[in-house]
Formats: sequence, structure tokens, C-alpha cells
Amino acid sequence: MPLSPFQFDNSYARDLPGFAVPWQPATVPAPHLLFFNRTLALEMGLDPEELDGPDGAAIFAGNQVPGGAEPLAQAYAGHQFGGFSPQLGDGRALLLGEVIDPFGRRRDLMLKGSGRTPFSRRGDGKAAVGPMLREVLIGEAMHALGLPTTRALAVTATGETVHRERALPGAVLTRVAASHLRVGTFEFFSARHETDRVRQLADYAIARHDPDLIGTDDRYLGLLRRVAQRQATLVAGWMNVGFIHGVMNTDNVALSGETIDYGPCAFLEAYDPDAVFSSIDHGGRYAYRNQPPVTRWNLARLAETLLPLIAGQDSQEAVSEATLQATGVIDAFPVWYEDALLTGQRAKLGLHGGDDATDRALAGNWLTLLHGQRVDFTLGWRRLADAAGGDEGSLRALFTDPQALDTWLARWRERAGSEGNTAADWTERARLMRRVSPVVIPRNHRVEEALAAASDHGDLEPFRRLLAALRRPYDETPEQAGYATPASAEVTACYRTFCGT
Repeated sequence: MPLSPFQFDNSYARDLPGFAVPWQPATVPAPHLLFFNRTLALEMGLDPEELDGPDGAAIFAGNQVPGGAEPLAQAYAGHQFGGFSPQLGDGRALLLGEVIDPFGRRRDLMLKGSGRTPFSRRGDGKAAVGPMLREVLIGEAMHALGLPTTRALAVTATGETVHRERALPGAVLTRVAASHLRVGTFEFFSARHETDRVRQLADYAIARHDPDLIGTDDRYLGLLRRVAQRQATLVAGWMNVGFIHGVMNTDNVALSGETIDYGPCAFLEAYDPDAVFSSIDHGGRYAYRNQPPVTRWNLARLAETLLPLIAGQDSQEAVSEATLQATGVIDAFPVWYEDALLTGQRAKLGLHGGDDATDRALAGNWLTLLHGQRVDFTLGWRRLADAAGGDEGSLRALFTDPQALDTWLARWRERAGSEGNTAADWTERARLMRRVSPVVIPRNHRVEEALAAASDHGDLEPFRRLLAALRRPYDETPEQAGYATPASAEVTACYRTFCGT
């Protein structure tokens, strides 16, 4: 067995036989690292010097399976744009195994773009440089913004060409996740009426993500509740940074509460709650404003798979009671979401507490102002922090009609001042607001520029500079300034993202 830089402990392969297909990654002709996440490697207890070179490239491309790895393609189904696909699965990805980091956290190590699997259908199982580097940029940005996310450990060029709309250089992503358990994983076995396997999967999920529920009488209802609460917090975080996932199918809803799959994602510029950038979302199902209700819909699909477990028996009475209990969780999701959203909005408004209805109205009116004046979402919040610090001019400069601000600003100053109205209070308020309102996000045009340079010209410098900026989203410095500037309205109006498959 080859030596391994990883200490694997593969519970998915060990505890869930028959839930995946053992498989080997395809070999590639000329692997070399385009990106290696040394910081993440250290967090995972790995030796960066051992992996940041040809030996690491061989592992991260799939040419060398490290000792202790048990590569497998996971089975899952999914509702895609509302329609059910009973079999999806890892069509171009392989779970190498799991490692336990120095903090005791179990992490999945997965290759993406590593070749065909039994779930590939008509796909080639490959990936291109651009979409894989996109996962790096957006994942690292989300991590720096404090949002739960999968992360990229490495991107390796393969020396192959993959064919999409045009020929593109190939690459493999190495992704790290708390797990790859999805709503669609449960749907796969539920659709086949394999209740015992759904139970086995649920018990595994509980042991991995919610071990305090082990052995409790209502553990399956508890699992549903925990997943819903994690998703409420996650999606509220998305909304408060202007993130649009773009493809919120149930196979992209992780039970861990991490953001997974950075395909046709994008960030808002001029605030528009109906914004859609994904080229495949023709009806706007996954528009920015629809993300919370779609998440609730997705959670209802998870609830359906868990109903037999929640009921515990086949009697009509037990099933009816389980349905009421599960429905109660789904109906509670909007409350959990709104609470999480308001918590984030209060921080961005420089508030600590108070009357929920009043503060929701204040935040809602602020967003209405941004929408009506086509104000950049990120800079609107950031310049509001400047206004708290005494510089109201930078905020007014964002508005075509600055007078539209006056009534709202008066309300905000009165409300914020009720929690402290001295000069020192406002200085501290501005400081805290800047800690939660970034100045740098993955501007869509900047992301595309970096990916085009890397993919079309082999030039990684724009990617590296952008990545460095995204890892410091709250720092407003001269070198960051170019990454804070929005694209023109003309560019944003025609901007489209693609799933990268």
C-alpha cells in the first residue's frame, strides 16, 4: 500500500456498505498544481511541504491513491428545478476518504473532475480549469466572510483537454467538507422504499453531525430540526452578503449546513431581489429573493424521507402524528430564518437588540431604498458604516437622489442613538459595522477576468491577486480598492453564469 500523508478514518465506507460504489480515479497525463491551500492543509494537520509539489499533484489529480484511502462514488437522487431525478450520484467526483483534524473534526476529502463513474450517465466525468478555480475563489471568499462552506484544498491541472462549448484545459478539484450527506442522499433510498437504509443513513448523519441526539426517542425529528436550523442560519448569511447560489436542487443541500457546489453562483451588485444570473434558471426559481422559500421546500423533501422513522410504526395514527410534527418543523423554518436574518441585519445596522418589528421595518425600508436607487448592495452597507463614523458623503454618493436617504437616515440615527449617542458610541458602532459589512466580495467581472486569464492564457496572477483580496474582505486599503469597484450597469445587466459541467 502506498504511503499516505493523510490519516484516513473512512466511516462512510465502513458504516454504510452499499451506499456508494467503490471506484478508482482516472489517471491523467501531466498533473501539476495550480493552487494549493496551505492554510487549510495546516488546519487539517497536514504537512504542506509534503503536498505542495509533484507528489501532491499526483494525489490531487487522482494518479496516486494514497494509502488508507477508499475511493467511492456516492449514490444520491435530487429534485432539480422541482423535478425529481431518482438517480444522480457522483458522476465526476470520488470521496477519497475522511480525515480527522487536530480539533477532532471529521473532514471529507473528495476529488471533483476525476473521471467517469457508474453515475456519470453521458458525461465524461471531467472538469475544466475555470470552474474549479471558481470554487476556490467563492469558497475562500465565503469562508473569509464567516459563512459555513466547503473549501478547496487543491486544484490540479491534468494536461488534458475537456470539451464543452469549446475546448478547455482540464483540472481536478480537491474539496474538503464536513460531509457530503445531502437531502438527495436520503431521497435516493426513500424513493426505492428502502426504509431500513434511510434509517441507517439517518443514524449515521446523527452520529456525525448531531451526536447528542443518539439514543433519544425523537432523534429523527431532532435531525430534521437541526438541519432546518442550520439551513436557516446559512441562507440568512447568504442573503446578508448578497450571494445567489444559482442551483439550489436538493442534491446541493448539505445536512452539515455548509454551502456546497459553486456552479452558477454570483453576488448581487445593484440591489435587486429578483436577480438571477444562472443561464439554466430560465424561470427564476432560484432568484435571490426565492432562496429562503426554496430552502423550506427542499427541507420538506427531507421531511418526507424521514416520516417513516419519525412515526416509528405503520399505523395511521402514528403516521398522522409524525406528519404534524414534521410539518411543525417545516413551518418553523421561516421563523428561524427571519431571526437569523434580523440578527445579521442588526449587526450591519449597528444595533444590538430592541423591538423586532421595528428593526425589521428599518432594515426592510433600507433595502427598498437600495432597490429603488439601484445602489450597490455591498457598498451600500459598507458606506452606511462610514456614515456611522461621520462620513455621510460617501454614502450619499451612491444615490442618484440623495434626498431619498434623509427620512430613513433620521429614523436610523434615532434608533441607533437609543443604544448610545455619544461620539465614542458612534465611533465604536462604525467599527463594529465594518466588521460585518465587507468592502470586497467576489465581484462577478473580476472573477471572470481571473478565470479567463487562467484558462485561456495560463496566467494565474489575476487569480492569485483576487484570491488574496477576497481573503481580506473587510480591509479597506489602497490595494483592495480595485476589487471593491462594481462593474458597470451594462456589464451586470447581461452577466450570466454557467454550471461548469
